[in-house]
Amino acid sequence: MRSWFTADTHFGHGSLRALMRRPFESTAAMDAALAAAWNAAVAPEDEVWHLGDFAVGHRDPAGLLASLHGTKHLVWGNNDPPAVRALPGWASAGAMAEIEREGRALVLCHYALRHWNGQRKGAWNLHGHSHGTLKPLPRQFDVGVDPRGYRPVRLDELRPRRAVAP
Repeated sequence: MRSWFTADTHFGHGSLRALMRRPFESTAAMDAALAAAWNAAVAPEDEVWHLGDFAVGHRDPAGLLASLHGTKHLVWGNNDPPAVRALPGWASAGAMAEIEREGRALVLCHYALRHWNGQRKGAWNLHGHSHGTLKPLPRQFDVGVDPRGYRPVRLDELRPRRAVAP
């Protein structure tokens, strides 16, 4: 089993597709491409942590979620209404999660945090929300689809920034 991380898929969200200038001809094409990229990367026995803004205005979010590979966890974002948070396909759903994977402490939140538990002891903060527009702190990563090639990522694909000396 491998662990994957993603955020800000915004399945069904046509105005976001236009706002972020995503390179898809239509919202349906975006949804199909995002789902295909997810399923090409993630095996059915893998786990996926989705860090918010899963589907906005999608006609069948439960069916969509069921079609995606992996055991799926949601750390909800500002565009995840109660109905999306309560979908039966989530193994867990919450506002934040602290987990350990591959020997690394991870603090998962939809939003980039200024400070997080274990920050000075090497813990990483994985987040979404900013769509690749926010300069990260050391050991902080935007795992949203926009800066990550429109697909989930693994920890070994993330490279820490070095702290700048004063």
